[in-house]
Amino acid sequence: MSYVPNLRRKFSEEIAPQLKEELGLNNVMEVPKLLKICINQGVGAGVTDKKLVTNAVDELTAIAGQKAVQTMAKKSISNFKLREGMPIGARVTLRGNKMFEFLERLITVAMPRIRDFRGINNRSFDGRGNYSMGITEQIVFPEIDIDKVNKISGMDITFVTSAKTDKQAHALLEKLGLPFKKPENRK
Repeated sequence: MSYVPNLRRKFSEEIAPQLKEELGLNNVMEVPKLLKICINQGVGAGVTDKKLVTNAVDELTAIAGQKAVQTMAKKSISNFKLREGMPIGARVTLRGNKMFEFLERLITVAMPRIRDFRGINNRSFDGRGNYSMGITEQIVFPEIDIDKVNKISGMDITFVTSAKTDKQAHALLEKLGLPFKKPENRK
């Protein structure tokens, strides 16, 4: 039998039937699924120092467990001394087992290490069932050696789901374990 991450097994055995019941769906195939996780790290200072982009690619590769690629500038902007084709960041897209492994590490290891963490924002959905969030420091991941980091930078993480609405996507991500902020009761 091949290896299956814990979160993937939990999704198919527990979470999918619960979501089917909660959302009032007729078929298990209608249950929203997590399709991919996209991680993007922009390195604005990479215009002057190419080594920063290389370091970002290496760090993102270590965090994701999959080779990251450089992103290139699409157009020239003279005010930023930016020319078309210059490396300005790094990105990686995770699917399948690596996606579930990354999500589990993000929830259980990285998020508890964020300073003053009170949950992630409820309002970062795009209207089509996808969720985006930002992390301000890459050093919250245990794969990053703090002594070797020469510049602290953040990253954007996007969760792409098959959900048709933001409500379905929120229910899916909450069941998978993402710690959303509780809505405050204002008087």
